[in-house]
Amino acid sequence: MEKLKDNAVILFARDPVLGQVKTRLSSSLDDETILRLYTCFVEDSLEKIRQVDNADCFVGISPSNLSGFFNGIEGSDTRLFIQQGKDLGDKMRQAFVDRFADGYKKVAIIGSDSPSLPVSYINEALTSDKDLMLGPSTDGGYYLIAMTGKVSEVFGGIAWGTDHVLDETLYCVKKAGVSLELLPVWYDVDLPEDLKFLKTHLELIAQSDLCEGGKTKNFLDEISF
Repeated sequence: MEKLKDNAVILFARDPVLGQVKTRLSSSLDDETILRLYTCFVEDSLEKIRQVDNADCFVGISPSNLSGFFNGIEGSDTRLFIQQGKDLGDKMRQAFVDRFADGYKKVAIIGSDSPSLPVSYINEALTSDKDLMLGPSTDGGYYLIAMTGKVSEVFGGIAWGTDHVLDETLYCVKKAGVSLELLPVWYDVDLPEDLKFLKTHLELIAQSDLCEGGKTKNFLDEISF
């Protein structure tokens, strides 16, 4: 059996099925375009986690791999699993439990809604000496959560999908008495105005030495919205 790296990084992603991803973009784009855009998000996110230092890569799929999109990526550098749990908190908690049971020392989870997220932020989370690392998102949630050594009980009683997720999580962190590090604020892409911001941002990134979100940028250059 191949030796584990010290860390695990997990991409949480939805199975790319027509009409079932990024539905809040439907006022600006048709379902087929949204689906193609989301697959770009996922492909850029996969590329991102593969660049993380000293980490094995996983993709947690919801609700299933019915589309078969992820079949081609499973291999020595990326492993797949189906998210298990009744809500997002349960699913993240179970993912941490399973990876720590595998023997990883640190585990980070990111979502697929931030194709421009710098890899350096994930590396920073996995080199922190704190019990818990959170990446605050501009929408009131978080784009990354990472833990060291054990599962911190910070998932209960959270109103998932609201702009109170981060505040409620920070309350749980305080109650649990675990040490915390906050990463720089970043943004998710959920609404048409987010997508316009992303397009402008990716154009700026392309002029620098960074290479985040390349597939997404190329696709946004092809469409109008």
